[in-house]
Amino acid sequence: MNRDDDLITTQLLPRAALLSRLLLRDSPIPRSEAGVLGSLARGPRRITELAEYEGLAQPTMTLLVKRLQERGWVARERDAADGRVVLVSLTAAGAEALEQARAGYRAVLARHLAAMSADEAAAFARQDFLDRAVRLRRWDDRGKVEGIAVPGLDSYRGMVGRLATE
Repeated sequence: MNRDDDLITTQLLPRAALLSRLLLRDSPIPRSEAGVLGSLARGPRRITELAEYEGLAQPTMTLLVKRLQERGWVARERDAADGRVVLVSLTAAGAEALEQARAGYRAVLARHLAAMSADEAAAFARQDFLDRAVRLRRWDDRGKVEGIAVPGLDSYRGMVGRLATE
């Protein structure tokens, strides 16, 4: 591993987590709730899917969904194809709450970006390493991420294999 790789592997997660906390610190919605609402913005999900996606235990997700439902931000309904399955979906009020939270952290981020030079902001905008890291973390054994084929997955796997053995 070279020095740049070492810096990335030791600093990426703490810095990304800090940025997330700073952006959401003044949000009216806690980070865990915003994450669930964001997941549901892509479509209805089972509680087990939400728990896995957000990295929470299923009982914790059940309580979180209950809290969101009490606020009117999510709805629970039986799956028409399988009545045993309960799907959680985003309500209009939940979508509005999520958009307000997103608008707030976009404003905070915009203030920080305004302090950057044009070259720094352009370089920052071109970076896709976070997208690649997410795809790398979420691949399955069939070479897909959440059911979507990932281009270049073999090279990601090779990179991870090299990092694991160094």
